[in-house]
Amino acid sequence: MDRIAKQHLEMEDFFAGFTLRNLSEPKPPADPVILSPHAPSFQTLVETIAQCTLCELSSTRNHTVPGEGSLKADIMFVGEAPGADEDAQGKPFIGRAGQLLDKIIGACGLSRDQVFIANILKCRPPGNRDPKINEITKCMPYLVRQIEIIQPKVIIALGAHAARTLLNSNAAIGRLRGQFHNCHLCPNLDPIKLMPTYHPAYLLRNYTRDTRGRVWEDMKKVLAELGLPLPK
Repeated sequence: MDRIAKQHLEMEDFFAGFTLRNLSEPKPPADPVILSPHAPSFQTLVETIAQCTLCELSSTRNHTVPGEGSLKADIMFVGEAPGADEDAQGKPFIGRAGQLLDKIIGACGLSRDQVFIANILKCRPPGNRDPKINEITKCMPYLVRQIEIIQPKVIIALGAHAARTLLNSNAAIGRLRGQFHNCHLCPNLDPIKLMPTYHPAYLLRNYTRDTRGRVWEDMKKVLAELGLPLPK
């Protein structure tokens, strides 16, 4: 337990340190979902997801997890699937991995309500098993519609499963991360820049300065691509 507590403190220092420069700087106001001109179509999508029975996950879920954040976000984070905490509350990335993701977002000088956070699957696979092909196939149109509504400038794929699915690739995350790829997921949009990086849960399991540093390098490339200031 002492080792775990020490790791959490070190994690706080690693990511929170980058935020200090931005605390006194004014931030643009968040775009509440209810004020977005896209809100009606997005709300319809949320309601459709809540009623979805296209795959077997509908019989084991507690809540669907459609995603949340700004519908005008330049950055969209996409993970693999909800976990137990997310299934219990219907919100994405709220467990330990989500808390770390919040720190990463904060280290970029942003807040959770300035980005959009979603998963490929909108329901939790039992026991957090890997998604099945038919589940991905049934659920992917929801994510495509979300991207069409939000039209982010950059998608950040969190982890190997999300990156491989969004890029239709079998490459290892270590080979995919660190560089931008073109995501052709939405036929109605031009290709979107996609940056694969390690999943926060992977960072929790492989807690080293090297892995955290690689994620931070990926985030800095995203900020540079968007013309946002790089925290020091």
